[in-house]
Amino acid sequence: MSFALKAWNNLNGNLAGRWLFSRFVCFKAPYFASISPLFERLEAGLAEVSLRKRRKVTNHIGTVHAIAMANLCEIAAGTMMEASIPSSMRWIPRGMTIQYLAKAETNIRAKAVLPDLEYGEAQDVIVPVTVVDTGGTEVVHADITMYVSPKH
Repeated sequence: MSFALKAWNNLNGNLAGRWLFSRFVCFKAPYFASISPLFERLEAGLAEVSLRKRRKVTNHIGTVHAIAMANLCEIAAGTMMEASIPSSMRWIPRGMTIQYLAKAETNIRAKAVLPDLEYGEAQDVIVPVTVVDTGGTEVVHADITMYVSPKH
């Protein structure tokens, strides 16, 4: 079990623990702190991360900024990979294709799901991430290409 997943399992029992875990992830990858994400769920193969709509993540028309949503997708996919792959493997994002489907006028939640994999050989893995608003409308869909390879 990865360090990230162990930390999540120790802290996720309540809002304070989820907040603390989220701050820990942002400490390890400081750029993500700019969107103040909150992890809602983390397990092997799945991550859900929310973003509260507030001024610092909005654009000129008052909706959640496109790049804030892209960052939300990346933190969900990356942390899910960290919690999912064997300790003998490593990952790094190689690219992202993102579709902005609707204005994000409320709080949003990203869900990253890992497809079934066989580990051993280096490979590109496409991680789909969906982002929905509080009404359940999908506002963003991203496919993030992760390069997964053995550690040397």
